[in-house]
Amino acid sequence: MNSDINGLLWKHFITPFDYVLLPFYLLLVYYVAYRFCNKHYPKTHLKTHPWRRYFLTGITLKIIGAIFIGLVYEYYYSGGDTSAFFYHSKVINQSITDSPFKWINLILRIPDVYDVDYYQYTNQMLWYNNQSAYMISSITAIINLLTFNTYIPTSIIFAALSFTGVWAMFRTFAEQYPKLIKPIGICILFIPSTFVWGSGIFKDTICIAALGWMIFATFRMLIRGQFRMKYMWIILVCFYLLAVIKVYIILVFIPALALWILNTYSHKIHNSVIRSGLKVMVYSIIVGGFISITTTFSDQLGQYSLEKIAETSTTTRDYIFYASTAGGDDGSTYELGAFDPSFIGMLTKFPLAVNVSLFRPYFWEARKPMVFLNSLEAFLFLFFTLKIIYSIGLRRTWGAISRNPNIQFFLIFTVIFAFAVGISSYNFGALSRYRIPCLPFYSLALALIWYDQKPLKNEFFKLRFS
Repeated sequence: MNSDINGLLWKHFITPFDYVLLPFYLLLVYYVAYRFCNKHYPKTHLKTHPWRRYFLTGITLKIIGAIFIGLVYEYYYSGGDTSAFFYHSKVINQSITDSPFKWINLILRIPDVYDVDYYQYTNQMLWYNNQSAYMISSITAIINLLTFNTYIPTSIIFAALSFTGVWAMFRTFAEQYPKLIKPIGICILFIPSTFVWGSGIFKDTICIAALGWMIFATFRMLIRGQFRMKYMWIILVCFYLLAVIKVYIILVFIPALALWILNTYSHKIHNSVIRSGLKVMVYSIIVGGFISITTTFSDQLGQYSLEKIAETSTTTRDYIFYASTAGGDDGSTYELGAFDPSFIGMLTKFPLAVNVSLFRPYFWEARKPMVFLNSLEAFLFLFFTLKIIYSIGLRRTWGAISRNPNIQFFLIFTVIFAFAVGISSYNFGALSRYRIPCLPFYSLALALIWYDQKPLKNEFFKLRFS
């Protein structure tokens, strides 16, 4: 590898040209957004579509989040994985001057890293053999052709693409709960972590978009019975993206979805013995299938296979602890305590891992500005959780959960996902990004529990968007 690559990766990636082009791409995105909004969510002198303000506010926050986090990485962190994705994309696009055929092959990651015809490019890309990271670089390279290889305009388009998936998720549940549009909008569109970390040139941006579209297509088919080919294609494309970029999201989503289907339709079985037997059988299939898949495809799953996940977790913990102490900076790390490097040993930290993903860092653990902002958000999640338990009570809270398959789906996904990222991150900065797919689900669960027990006039969220 070229010895200068590491230095190139962290060079300044935002140039004056970015700021020159920024207004034009903002106009372009808002032009498309307003055309779409006026067509589907119109405003007239008689009536305004109830979703309109959430659409326009939501896409604006995504754009602000993309620009903000890009500036943070440029001027505060002086580089990071977002600049590395952008750098790799520029290397890929250099090949188009040689041959469009070469560019396509590099986009698809077809050549071997040591192929002599491509070595001048692959030699510059540290992540060429990292399929998940390279996928983001390829997507960035395609968008860069439209933005003249500029970071901020590209990140704005990333934000817009991500918003399509987030909006698809909003539509899914706003249609199911038309009287709860406001809390659903806040839960899905307005959580700070999701519109900041889920908007720039990151893996998380594509994953949150794919997850939103997958939920939209799946619920359309299973709830509305609309078995159309376009929904199958959406599911397949999103499944592929998630499987390549962050396969553990799929490993969490499928069991949660299977249990949701079971809990949604099992009430149609009137015989309680058969219904209970079916549930036991499905639970057994899910657990057995998970173990079988993670064992059989351990090579493909890599660090996320059942036999390696505990080892990966302990290795990550030890590395982050060493890197932080060696650098004299432990302000972003957290500890869950020692545990046996096995799957059973890892499960002993289940409550602590879920807690750190949803409710930490605490205020006194924040020693950096970004970590402090994360602690504010985590405190609100803790506050609303305790507010529900105190106001409603554990028995009535459990009753709301047991009656509503959607709440069950949200909580199952949240708890499993929170455990997975909490046990493997050990850094509050990384955790703030990794956990964003579960935050809308947990927020929705809290909101639905609250409104199941409280009248609509008793507002859970005291925010106004007018």
